[in-house]
Amino acid sequence: MNPSAMNHYSGNLGDFGMDTISLAGPLEAKLQAVRAAGFGQIMLAARDLVGHPGGWQAAVAAVKQSGLRVTGFQVLRDFEGLSGHLHDYKIDIAKSMLEMCHALGCRLLLVCSSTSVHASGDTAALAKDLRKLAMLAISLDIRIAYEALSWGRTVNEFTQAWELVCEADMPNLGLGLDSFHLFAANTPLDDLEMLEPHKIFLVQLADFMWAELASVQERMDTARHFRVFPGEGVHSQALATLVGRLHALGYRGDYSFEVFNDDYRQMPLDAVAQRAWRSAQWLGEDVLRRSVPLPNQMRLRR
Repeated sequence: MNPSAMNHYSGNLGDFGMDTISLAGPLEAKLQAVRAAGFGQIMLAARDLVGHPGGWQAAVAAVKQSGLRVTGFQVLRDFEGLSGHLHDYKIDIAKSMLEMCHALGCRLLLVCSSTSVHASGDTAALAKDLRKLAMLAISLDIRIAYEALSWGRTVNEFTQAWELVCEADMPNLGLGLDSFHLFAANTPLDDLEMLEPHKIFLVQLADFMWAELASVQERMDTARHFRVFPGEGVHSQALATLVGRLHALGYRGDYSFEVFNDDYRQMPLDAVAQRAWRSAQWLGEDVLRRSVPLPNQMRLRR
């Protein structure tokens, strides 16, 4: 890499990455656009691998060749709280995802709280299943980030997800935070104070264009189709406050832009990736104010 390119990727923006779900096109083109925009990491979905025309092993090779670090691998859904044949089925799915995650050299699998009507609401059963998943992952050196969906059946706020993480009590089981679900559920930011920063494994960021989400259906539609990058919506100040509070708490992990947006997927990849990079600059330089660190000053990553 030439010196100018090194400067492009250096600085305090290395903890910010984007998700392939914001981009249309083949995997290799997504990787190239993300890298060219300035990012050093990318969040991948299982479909990025299994949908590759050369097979998932070819997709793994393309990711490794890109030089991008894989922030995390997503997403295992509706896992916890099932019994009998449904539980066995989900264990098989989990093992398959863990295998692909491991092949990527990725150390983080994202798990969303269950929305299944067949899942138990018993917290002891939910914690037991999360503990079992973490045990499957520990030999592969993979961490499990458990995220509360704001329309989850039993767990729909990060405070509830945190209680399960604590009850399961596994070293490789932690919390995944998604700003969209936090704002949609109107969870007070003061509740962040209950968290231990080393147990926050991932923070996903997104904005959206309206202040209120009047129904669960509108919440789901917005989450799946109408998110925008941080700073582009009406929750910019709330996002800035969230990132600042997490930093003050001691969080030094990754931030990934999880932006589902149908319009972005009709735009050229480089244009979308540049929008994401502007968001990273805003958060890294303006919000966190560490674009030119002084000697011995704390940086985004230890």
